[in-house]
Amino acid sequence: MATRSTGRTDVTRSAILARLGAQGPASRADLARALDVSPALITQLVKELIADGLVDEREHSPSQGGRPARRLGLVSSAGHAVGLKIAPDHLAFVEVELDGTVIRSAQEPFDASSATLLEGLGHAVEGFIDGGSGVPILGIGVAIPGTVDAQGSGIVDSYQLDWNDMPIGPTLRRMLGLPVLVENNVNALAMAERLFGIGRNHATFLTLTIGTGVGLGLVMDGVVLRGGSGGAGEIGHVPLVADGVLCSCGNHGCLETVIGQASLERRARDAAVIPQRAGIAALTRAADDGDGRAQEIFSDAGRVLARVLAGVVQVFDPESVIVLGEGTAAWKHWASGFEPEFRATLLPSRRGVPVEVETWTDESWAQGAAALVLSTPFDAVGLAGEQGRLVRSRLSVVPKPGVQSHGR
Repeated sequence: MATRSTGRTDVTRSAILARLGAQGPASRADLARALDVSPALITQLVKELIADGLVDEREHSPSQGGRPARRLGLVSSAGHAVGLKIAPDHLAFVEVELDGTVIRSAQEPFDASSATLLEGLGHAVEGFIDGGSGVPILGIGVAIPGTVDAQGSGIVDSYQLDWNDMPIGPTLRRMLGLPVLVENNVNALAMAERLFGIGRNHATFLTLTIGTGVGLGLVMDGVVLRGGSGGAGEIGHVPLVADGVLCSCGNHGCLETVIGQASLERRARDAAVIPQRAGIAALTRAADDGDGRAQEIFSDAGRVLARVLAGVVQVFDPESVIVLGEGTAAWKHWASGFEPEFRATLLPSRRGVPVEVETWTDESWAQGAAALVLSTPFDAVGLAGEQGRLVRSRLSVVPKPGVQSHGR
């Protein structure tokens, strides 16, 4: 195995790989500018990476009159990441390449209240890895609906999962012998956006998720804000209605109880818009089919969301708001109430902030989890701690020729 570079160049070496993964093929000059290092250092490190079989040369860049530069691309065997989304009743897995491309995915039942949940979780992750591609695994990212003390630690509190001080990170590291990073699911999506989505074009942006609940990720100057205890962005628990409906957090009248999925379903059933046993999919179909009552339920939710989100935009002044989550399937109905209310309640100087809706799939939460691993080379503020250093170390290690293993 080859691990030639140390210190600053270790980080740069892994950053080259991650940059090529996030942005695609680039020339040596492009990399030097993007990573703010000398062309000589880039040339040295690229030579090592090519020799180690992690990077190869591709087609020439378009020439502006001089000698055309060769572009560099990743060798797919450089390493993969595993992403895991934990829900109360199931687990969602993905294995991704360095550019975030999902090469396989899976789901399986899970009982978050089981007395043996930690052991079961470890075996489930182990089974997914063992059924994989054979490319070395750089690390495991875990996304949960709740608060995490630190990514590199992974102690979880979650209202949805009914967990307190749950040692997810330590347990998985002990059982699997791999780096493990744990984060709130919306923060993980914000990292995925920063690497592979619309967020690549912005240093400061918000990720808003709508669906079962309402969540917010805040990226300021390229850094995901976690807050003092890892709980920043809990927009769903902004108190909205005095003496309102009881929320999962134990308070009354939170935003989530007004525009979360359960609230929209309850309103639709009470108004006989959908049958008593039907859910959000039936409500969305009714709105799509032109049912004015169904459309009004979404539109009303959009207006409420707009006023709360406008307050966040006033405080943080983002370049963009990115909307994600299962609820985006009905966004055109939310938008009819959201857009006019949102623009009207912003300061005039901020009324032009774009609201962009990302494509959503069942794999998206787990892809966000995998981004925790893929983002470690850009972790200038040390969010990932020692686990991030371990990921970067694995990214700089050359797999033995002919060996098919996940690197444990």
